[in-house]
Amino acid sequence: MDHFKVSKSDHQVSRISDLRPPVGYSETANVSDRVKDIDPDLIVKRSWDVALGPVKQVPMNIIIMWMAGNSISIFPIMMVGMMFFRPIQALIGIQNTFKLIEGYQGPLQKIVYFFGNVICLALAVYKCQVMGLLPTQPSDWLAFVEPQKRMEWSGGGILL
Repeated sequence: MDHFKVSKSDHQVSRISDLRPPVGYSETANVSDRVKDIDPDLIVKRSWDVALGPVKQVPMNIIIMWMAGNSISIFPIMMVGMMFFRPIQALIGIQNTFKLIEGYQGPLQKIVYFFGNVICLALAVYKCQVMGLLPTQPSDWLAFVEPQKRMEWSGGGILL
């Protein structure tokens, strides 16, 4: 199906395929191949940006933890939940994240990415401990403690 362009001044109809392409238009879409050939350092830089992403989130997570408070309510629980789920999902999908990374720095970048997510998980565990959600006190385990057995019984001054 041909598309047509109607000119208002002289009411002529011309096909759009007869028009010249706009400035900068290219019919080839292999721009990414040219960029890889031109600047290989760009790939390494982008890879390090991905690897350092979790480490850059640590200060923001600390601020969010401080602003959420230590009370047990819906908002702090949601924040702690998100602090757990995001790093776990990132660790599960670590192979998909680094599938496109090339170069000799790939293993080091994976290690940095892994430890950044582990730090975020440690912050979430710390927040749970501060909120009192982790059973770290002896009183948290009283349901599992055997009651003391009495060795002697006495009553009213009479030896039984």
